[in-house]
Amino acid sequence: MYASGKYSSRGPALIPRMKTKHRIYYITLFSVVLLGLIATGMFQFWPHSIESAADWTLDKRSVHDAPLVRLPVSSPIPERGDLSCRMHTCFDVYRCGYNPKNRIKVYIYPLQKFVDELGVPISSTGLSREYNDLLSAISDSNFYTDDVTRACLFIPSIDVLNQNSLRIRETAQALTMLPRWDKGMNHLLFNMLPGGPPDYNTALDVPRDRALLAGGGFSTWTYRQGYDVSIPVYSPLSADVELPERQPRHYFILSSQTAIHREYRAELERLKEENGEALLLLDKCSNLSQGVASARKRCYKGQVYDYPQILQESSFCVVLRGARLGQAALSDVLQAGCVPVILADSYILPFSEVLDWKRASVVIPEEKLSEMYTILKSIPHRQVEEMQRQARWFWEAYFSSMKAIGLTTLQIINDRIYPYAARTYEQWNNPPLAVKIVNSPLFLPLIPPRAPGFTAVVLTYDRVESLFRVITEISKVPSLAKLLVVWNNQNKSPPEESLWPKIGVPLKVVRTKENKLSNRFFPYDEIETEAVLAIDDDIIMLTSDELQFGYEVWREFPDRLVGYPGRLHLWDHEMGKWKYESEWTNEVSMVLTGAAFYHKYFNYLYTYKMPGDIKNWVDAHMNCEDIAMNFLVANITGKAPIKVTPRKKFKCPECTAIDGLSLDQTHMVERSECINKFASVFGTMPLKVVEHRADPVLYKDDFPEKLKSFPNIGSL
Repeated sequence: MYASGKYSSRGPALIPRMKTKHRIYYITLFSVVLLGLIATGMFQFWPHSIESAADWTLDKRSVHDAPLVRLPVSSPIPERGDLSCRMHTCFDVYRCGYNPKNRIKVYIYPLQKFVDELGVPISSTGLSREYNDLLSAISDSNFYTDDVTRACLFIPSIDVLNQNSLRIRETAQALTMLPRWDKGMNHLLFNMLPGGPPDYNTALDVPRDRALLAGGGFSTWTYRQGYDVSIPVYSPLSADVELPERQPRHYFILSSQTAIHREYRAELERLKEENGEALLLLDKCSNLSQGVASARKRCYKGQVYDYPQILQESSFCVVLRGARLGQAALSDVLQAGCVPVILADSYILPFSEVLDWKRASVVIPEEKLSEMYTILKSIPHRQVEEMQRQARWFWEAYFSSMKAIGLTTLQIINDRIYPYAARTYEQWNNPPLAVKIVNSPLFLPLIPPRAPGFTAVVLTYDRVESLFRVITEISKVPSLAKLLVVWNNQNKSPPEESLWPKIGVPLKVVRTKENKLSNRFFPYDEIETEAVLAIDDDIIMLTSDELQFGYEVWREFPDRLVGYPGRLHLWDHEMGKWKYESEWTNEVSMVLTGAAFYHKYFNYLYTYKMPGDIKNWVDAHMNCEDIAMNFLVANITGKAPIKVTPRKKFKCPECTAIDGLSLDQTHMVERSECINKFASVFGTMPLKVVEHRADPVLYKDDFPEKLKSFPNIGSL
């Protein structure tokens, strides 16, 4: 017997059709079970820790909406602060771990409103706009993480920027309430206005255990070198005033601070009497109209000046200590492109761990305030202009906003934790245009090269006797691998092979097709070593010790020109152009390739990548190939050359006014023309001025000669 059933287009229905009310029941039951599973999964995997950070936007971070936390009177208080803390003792670097981007992860605690048992807040201002901006910038940066388990650094949402607004004891108790406080380990506090009357300590008075402090008024007594970070005192005027770059400047020195100590004021007034209009001494205005903001005005004998605009009228601006060491005036001065003259003994300048303040400021001991005018007058005008540009760039990069201050602080800490990936000196201190290619142009680590020894390339024309003497001297250098003679005389053949000096390394003669100075920098196949010694055929005074030492210096700096004759470029203000200087000075910006070591890669760049028509200019004028190479290397690397050994002038007994190019009376003029020509082609002046040279360690020490590695250095 078969069960009756209905057929559809797909065949017979094998299961009887369910009644409508039963179908609705099972569908409802299935939906409930499915929703339960989804809810369970969300509960298991969705972050629900109380430490989980919410969306850190301006709307979310409001004290009024923050949860209230009462501090019992018996809450623990942190230790005062360990002055012996360093990164290896009070910071757990293992929490940061390894990551491919070499970047620390920073966690910001959710905002809470801390009050005492009576309901009184720990701060009179709550969360300031500046601290809000700081936290917002960090939460928007690549450093931020909302996963507390991945964090390397923790930042409380407790505003301690201004100590004047804090209740010291209660703020310290609030810090210990943070879930991951752990005696302040890996915690960072930002403070710009430390101390309070009458002592005005130079570091935050809130007890903070081992926490790092980014402070705005550190002295040498309170600053923990390599642990704390000295930050600037933010100036609110910076955000509201635009100061476009301006030249020339009417005043030489300007003082604009108010409420400075009466002794400093008296000394400044005395300097004003001695130097007249060169110095402008401003003070707080006492006769302003009602409604005029006094913070934006300064006065001198009833005359009112706009502040900070007036700072642009001076070359130098005085920054004196006030009640606190750190002054917001420093930020205003930098923004105006005025060189700050800092008189605040023991003050740790902002970000001095990475910034070279000698390039942007003048630091004078307070006791020498009376000598300030004389000291500043001794600075060359060209250097003042460079310092003004550097001061302006420091402000734009590191001072201009709470975001810049906060992210710079985190980058400094990041560089400590990942030193192998840290920013270089040039990246911290050179404007972007100057550092665009400041990394090694050799595309190699800056370590001694693998190929041992160097190839000496001697450019010669017809001075055979002198050439042979040079070859004989160079052959005594232990690291010489090969000697290449570039014979630049097409009208005369080189001497027969039997006449050449017998030396212990291969000697190769290359004959050129045209008499060009650029032939010395051609990338010859015969040059197999990375190191090249370019040397003229009349440089007979260098000893083997001097050459060997120069090569070893180059091994440590393979991206530099390392040479012996030093020269300098100067700006001639009367003529309005550059000039070449060969006199004895404490500064050098070039080393002549008549005797210099460099990497063979620069031969390729000189021959095939030299900008403009510089190479043709050199060959046409038969001069300045050495200056052109200095321009090329400095432009590629952003670095200065290195002068070795004390010899400043080279003597050439065989040279005469007839065959000695360097003795031509027009030589200096032509060299100056070359510098101006090359600067025009490059579109900038890439040469860097330095005041150092490399000497052997025991060169001047009173030791027996047999203990010195290079005893024969400096002799003629």
